[in-house]
Amino acid sequence: MSISKVLVSAVFALTLALGSVGAAAAAEPHGHGDAAAVQLKLDNGRKWQTDDALRQGMGEIRHAMAASLKAIHENTFSPEHYEALATNVQKHIDYVVGNCKLPEEADQQLHVVLEQILDGISEMKGSAQKQQGAIKIVNALDTYGKYFDHAGWAPLAH
Repeated sequence: MSISKVLVSAVFALTLALGSVGAAAAAEPHGHGDAAAVQLKLDNGRKWQTDDALRQGMGEIRHAMAASLKAIHENTFSPEHYEALATNVQKHIDYVVGNCKLPEEADQQLHVVLEQILDGISEMKGSAQKQQGAIKIVNALDTYGKYFDHAGWAPLAH
């Protein structure tokens, strides 16, 4: 496991221990712009390569979010639903971190996207504005699709 993957897990554990470090970001309005002010780059004009583990994990996260979007947007998603969704997404992040084997530069770029997803998980679990956490994850998934070569990837309609 690469150092950056270990760091992603450590940052998430610390975030949970400190109780939603990203709460200040949750105050932003409900919007669907690009994921935070993140500076990602392409691999010499091409999307970064992926591996089977990354594609599987990110596909599962996308599926879970897509299945939940209608209820999230209609404000009918309960705190228990957000907790279950956050736990499910975390399970797939753990899978990616434990199994994905990318070259170092691609791994560093992925780290940026995973941090956004972890921030969203934290907000869904510990914030009063759980919907904002879900939106962060959706935006991170859209960012992933713009920067990583994942055949058949489509942005979520939101």
